[in-house]
Amino acid sequence: MTTDFFNLDNPAFWAIMERFAMNLVFLFLLLRVVYYRFSRKSNYLFGFFLMGIVIFFIGAMLKIVAMEFQMAIGLFAIFTILNLRTISFDVKNMAYLFAVIAISALNSLDLKGKFPFLGVVIFNVIIIASAFILEYFLTKKDKYSTHPIIYDNLEMLKPHNKKELIASVAEMTGIEVKKVRIRRVNYKERFAVLDIYY
Repeated sequence: MTTDFFNLDNPAFWAIMERFAMNLVFLFLLLRVVYYRFSRKSNYLFGFFLMGIVIFFIGAMLKIVAMEFQMAIGLFAIFTILNLRTISFDVKNMAYLFAVIAISALNSLDLKGKFPFLGVVIFNVIIIASAFILEYFLTKKDKYSTHPIIYDNLEMLKPHNKKELIASVAEMTGIEVKKVRIRRVNYKERFAVLDIYY
């Protein structure tokens, strides 16, 4: 065991590291070049990158450790992650999360002799190009950054108090707020979650 512990000459290890480098490149293109360019939500980048890295290594090791149950365990892991997420994502962020998982799972597969390496690269490029094209042509060009806040003065949420609400939120946050959107209202506990655009 001691000899094997320090032996990194195994071709399987270096094959995984080569695919990992490729995975990082495609994750960077999807998340930093496409996602961040259109959303400006840097707080999600860390989670997306780390999830992609972890999914890649789980998928790569499944081939070696549990070949027979690879697909079942992989699908279980993916849907468990989606189910146990702690934040409430909007549809677009969920789509990016699924794309990160799909790219990492795809790149983790060892397809020697079964499928051309160039084919995997083309699949990655198609996913990233699709995200870019959909963002460019189908999403609203909202030039503002957005952030959710909790607001406790429900009286200000009435339509005729719109300007006063923006002024109140701007004073509370210290940010020059351009517009405010009500995400949800909890009448029992007397607070609302607002999306502020600045």
